[in-house]
Amino acid sequence: MTGSAESITVAHSPDSDDAFMFFALAEGRVDTEGLAFRHELSDIETLNRRALLGELAVTAVSFHAYAFLADRYLLLPHGASFGDGYGPVVVARRPLSREAVASGEVRVASPGGRTTAHLALSLWAPGVSTEFCRFDEILEGVLSGRLDAGVLIHEGQLTFAKEGLAEVEDLGRWWKAETGLPLPLGGNVVRRDLGPERIARISRALSRSIEYGLAHREEALTHAMRYARGLERGEADRFVGMYVNRWTRGYGPEGRRAVQLLLDRAHAAGLTPAVAAEYVPGNENGGPGN
Repeated sequence: MTGSAESITVAHSPDSDDAFMFFALAEGRVDTEGLAFRHELSDIETLNRRALLGELAVTAVSFHAYAFLADRYLLLPHGASFGDGYGPVVVARRPLSREAVASGEVRVASPGGRTTAHLALSLWAPGVSTEFCRFDEILEGVLSGRLDAGVLIHEGQLTFAKEGLAEVEDLGRWWKAETGLPLPLGGNVVRRDLGPERIARISRALSRSIEYGLAHREEALTHAMRYARGLERGEADRFVGMYVNRWTRGYGPEGRRAVQLLLDRAHAAGLTPAVAAEYVPGNENGGPGN
């Protein structure tokens, strides 16, 4: 290539796990093959909405949202977050039964209508009554009594108990017991109209960033602490380890099976259109099962 670097916008959540994953790109630590990445940070539901409009070239999205944008975006073969026996947590000030939630007797705050947390909640408790809140307002809303219950994503999964809230259900644990598979939460997608050659370069650069972070964990974690929202370093390290790990390096056959099962169950429940997950070709860096 000649001339100045080609600019590509990559969007992701302002969270410690995404910051860890994209650290090497943000700090210029890896070969980008002539691409200059401009980072945009926003909450996942905003990213879902913008992807549905086709506004973002490369972005993190919820797998729930992916069902509605698969015609315009491909899944990158790395960068996904899975909850392997853990995930979004339904919490309340007092114990609640699954039946009470499914009956609609209590309103449950959801972090967004296209989040996988919302989809998992709807699969676990069909008939649930929800209201949408910013993800970072849910914990305080339940604590204050303004909200009956809520689904916590991101760091709230680690802190709700010491805040005095009760776990109603860990949706990732429920999904694992139900299916034997990890719960696919979010992945990185790239817009199809960027073309195969540019998509391949983007894919390789993002893969290098993930590998660099995992190989330079302390340095990447220091960067990620800017977005840890009050977690101590040890807690942030634990949180990053939950969502940036072997599944992030590559889906592998088991991860891809989990994604398709989630999409199929969502469609069977009448919650999403039928869709077959499509991935950018390329090496997954030895993901689970490879």
